[in-house]
Amino acid sequence: MASAPSKLYADDVSLLMVLLDTNPFFWSSSSLPFSMFLSHVLTFLNSILLLNQLNQVVVIATGYNSCSYIYDSSTSTNQGSDNGRMPARCVNLLQKLEEFVIKDEQLIKEGLREGIASSLLSGSLSMALCYIQRVFRSGPLHPQPRILCLQGSSDGPEQYVAIMNAIFSAQRSMVPIDSCYMGSSNSAFLQQASYITGGVYLKPQQPNGLFQYLSTVFATDLHSRAFLQLPKSLGVDFRASCFCHKKTIDMGYICSVCLSIFCKHHKKCSTCGSVFGQAQSDVNSTSNKKRKTPET
Repeated sequence: MASAPSKLYADDVSLLMVLLDTNPFFWSSSSLPFSMFLSHVLTFLNSILLLNQLNQVVVIATGYNSCSYIYDSSTSTNQGSDNGRMPARCVNLLQKLEEFVIKDEQLIKEGLREGIASSLLSGSLSMALCYIQRVFRSGPLHPQPRILCLQGSSDGPEQYVAIMNAIFSAQRSMVPIDSCYMGSSNSAFLQQASYITGGVYLKPQQPNGLFQYLSTVFATDLHSRAFLQLPKSLGVDFRASCFCHKKTIDMGYICSVCLSIFCKHHKKCSTCGSVFGQAQSDVNSTSNKKRKTPET
């Protein structure tokens, strides 16, 4: 899973892309308050930067309607303290996060999307991969990139194709996707993302001890992981969600043009407009009827 040796600063230098779920629909009903969650995350980010002076952290806020970069340690110049109470990096991150949350709430008031109140995970994954590709092309020396999804919202079936494209892009670039899921049930999208890319999927049993989970599982660099026994998923749900009824299915119909999935046969793809042929079961039933028709 490590990148080419010629592209590394050292074995233990990391570029950590953190995708932070800010969906108000999830946090309003979560047992862990968002303020406490954010406190655990900020402490974890500080520890990552203290582990190695060359480590780099980029935080992307994942909202309901939008996503945005809110922190980049490589562009943060002031690492002092604000009134002796809070590091400047935390102050800058919180300011950008507050601005993002206000903007995302305004977009929510303008109109809700149809379906499940999920976060825009596909957008934040795409932004993280674009940033990583920019780092790859900046020169022969760069840290080892990895993505950490701190997610709590439910999976959005309408994002299935975009998320799977991002997962396969990360796999091709040898970028592992780690997942720390805070929701009530497991996330099939994040399970598949971590499994396919060689990352770690974890669902904390005690959300109040989130920092302990983050520091013991996700703080380790890619080189050190070979010497550790990290958590492994007992099972991965590889089932897909249909685009017509937004439910998980075991068998269905797939559009050969845009890969949209349907639980029943349709004459036309609702996503790209492609016209489908007759279903195989219908063809068989029609041929059987013709065989049973007596000759005149």
